Amino acid sequence: MSCPSSMCVICVLLYMTSVNPAAARVLNQVFCSDGFSSSRKLSSSSALDGTRHPATRVRRNSEKLAKDPQEKTKKRLDKKAASSANLLTRSPSLESRTKDLIASAGSPGSRRGTQGQSIKMFIRGRPITMYVPSNIQNYDDLRMEPPVEKLELDWVYGYRGRDCRANLYLLASGEAVYFIACVVVLYHINNRTQRHYSKHTDCVRCLTIHPDKVRVASGQTAGVDKDGKPLQPYVHIWDSSTLITLQQIGLGTFERGVGSVAFSFADSGAFLCVIDDSNEHMLSVWDCAKGTKHAEVKSTNEAVFTVEFNPNDSTNIITCGKSHVYFWTLSAGSLTKKQGIFGKYKKPKFIQCFVFSLTGDVLTGDSEGNILTWGKSPGDVKTLGKGAKETFQIMRQTRAHDGSVFTLCMLQGGALLSGGGKDRKIIRWSADLAPERECEIPEMFGAVRCIADVDGEEVLVGTTRNAILRGTFSDGFVAIVQGHVDEMWGLATHPSQDVFLTCGHDRQVCVWNTEEHKLDWCTTLEEYGLCADFCPNGAVVSVGLSTGRWLVLDLQTKDVVSDYTDGNEQLSVMRYSPDGSFLAVGSHDNFIYIYNVTESGRRYSRYGKCNGHSSFITHLDWSKDGKYIMSNSGDYEILYWDIAGGCKLLRNRYESKDREWASYTCVLGFHVMGVWLEGSDGTDINALCRSHNERMVAVADDFCKVHLFQYPCPKPKAPNHIYEGHGSHVTNVRFTHCDSHVLSMGGKDTCILQWRVKRGGTGDSGRDRLHSSSSTSTSSPEP
Repeated sequence: MSCPSSMCVICVLLYMTSVNPAAARVLNQVFCSDGFSSSRKLSSSSALDGTRHPATRVRRNSEKLAKDPQEKTKKRLDKKAASSANLLTRSPSLESRTKDLIASAGSPGSRRGTQGQSIKMFIRGRPITMYVPSNIQNYDDLRMEPPVEKLELDWVYGYRGRDCRANLYLLASGEAVYFIACVVVLYHINNRTQRHYSKHTDCVRCLTIHPDKVRVASGQTAGVDKDGKPLQPYVHIWDSSTLITLQQIGLGTFERGVGSVAFSFADSGAFLCVIDDSNEHMLSVWDCAKGTKHAEVKSTNEAVFTVEFNPNDSTNIITCGKSHVYFWTLSAGSLTKKQGIFGKYKKPKFIQCFVFSLTGDVLTGDSEGNILTWGKSPGDVKTLGKGAKETFQIMRQTRAHDGSVFTLCMLQGGALLSGGGKDRKIIRWSADLAPERECEIPEMFGAVRCIADVDGEEVLVGTTRNAILRGTFSDGFVAIVQGHVDEMWGLATHPSQDVFLTCGHDRQVCVWNTEEHKLDWCTTLEEYGLCADFCPNGAVVSVGLSTGRWLVLDLQTKDVVSDYTDGNEQLSVMRYSPDGSFLAVGSHDNFIYIYNVTESGRRYSRYGKCNGHSSFITHLDWSKDGKYIMSNSGDYEILYWDIAGGCKLLRNRYESKDREWASYTCVLGFHVMGVWLEGSDGTDINALCRSHNERMVAVADDFCKVHLFQYPCPKPKAPNHIYEGHGSHVTNVRFTHCDSHVLSMGGKDTCILQWRVKRGGTGDSGRDRLHSSSSTSTSSPEP
């Protein structure tokens, strides 16, 4: 084919496309990226896999050309050459730009280096194209290192009272010991400080205190690892003063989890009794010093709630649960049991708790609201004949509560405290079970779950709505620990104060203070909240609900100042623009609703709607200039929107590669590619958040872990610091306004963990690290 001299460049380019597919991809990208090709419009099929790669179209055209007759081929090439000549005439800089891009193109089979450098990551086999920013000259030479900063657990918000018993004690140090998620908390009730025992690998289920008031035994559930394989449960015996683990009991012995634990008393705590969560609820006795099993027996197929040694006789053990009280005898390494006889008394559905009186009697609290006094009865020789054995029978029934008796607590002088479920009452009884005083805890805290004696007058009360109260009968009770009672997803940090907000399926919206470690205020909504964001002025906060409705709350008055509804599906993300003039609302109906914000965040008017995602919105961020949005969806799609231009979808994602973002919470993007493990599916990472100084990325994953990465981290398998503590999928994570702390919250574990950011040293910012691939960062010493 002969060409005018002005077309020689085009001839060279066309020849290169026929012999080098990589060059073909680059050439196609050059023409398409400047808006000259109409074929960049997304089809419905490409929406699932991200933007379809232009190289695919070039290959298909080349295949068709090879099959056409020679004359037809010549006409097509002539026509394409003429079209290319027009492009070069209209854009003189394209010629040199094309040469540069072809020179930087990789080999034909390379997954990187195409289209002026683009990278593909795969989620569930679907390719997602990431365009390399212009300031990165050589992607392959980038060196990823863990951040010099590290995290240290600073505070734990919450208490597991909703489904656990006998899990609140007072140590000799003045610390209340209790648990939530995988952490056992030691909270000094006067100094208001916390320490944490965090050696458990899954949710702690039970707790008991050694007679020396120093050693603690805590048992955990089995759980599963990230591959779904079951992990082995065990019991840790540890020193509460040093937090050093002394013994690990029963690894490989227990099934499903550890339900109850108890130390012996008569022999100064030489033995530990454990009941697991297997079908037979295996009861085992262990030597605390050696960590060896002393005896084991099948308990019952019914639920077992608690176990205790007789304080005066370590050979006598009692268990109770669904419709039973068992009296066990330990002798020569074997266990035998006798069932409590209810006789003429109505058999309750559940025996919830028991204690030993000073006279040696056993007092049980049951689901009928009664306190039963049990005692030994000699064998009935007349009826059963010679050799009849003694039995354990009810000696007395005392009506105590309207509804279940959830807990009993024996005081030093012989008095007894009982805690009710339905009536929420705490009653003080004399040694002969005469009622002396009573009080009722507020309804907002739920029923009484557990009582711990402080000094005979003052008590600690754990409740079924995950609160711990402190008080007396005369002065009443105040909450010293509070938490959510159902799955949480919404988390937002204040733009300028040490304050953060949480919301979840319990319909509560809670505002917490990170410095004072307390709940500032809480309000209950009609529907449950899933997402939230503070207005940049800090005066109001918007909360997205499960019905498509969203509210704006005044931070000082707690009043609802605005109430809107977008669609009828749940909202997943709320995000204000940097200057607070816009609010973006991401919904499960696949739309992003944009609102104008006026009157300091108290008035909203619909500005537009972003329509283009083919699945529900999961995350979104605003650009620093407040004109653009980057969004992720449930089908792993990354889209960009021109909000200032009328909420238009930007078809060419390549043009957004150098855009700077005011926040970075999107889990899919070039700058956070490295947080994904190879072979991940799209649900492995629930949330991430870039620090305000743009040095770190905190990640909440689906395997109970919090990660800390260097930012940016655009290369696979980026090194990071991993932190445990949650016992459920971590649903959200955020940095505080000054990057002093990271907040993470679990889903089902209803736990909020506050991590202190420990500065490992000063150095270049994450952006500077990417500018020079040869730069290094030193790791900080271990905390």
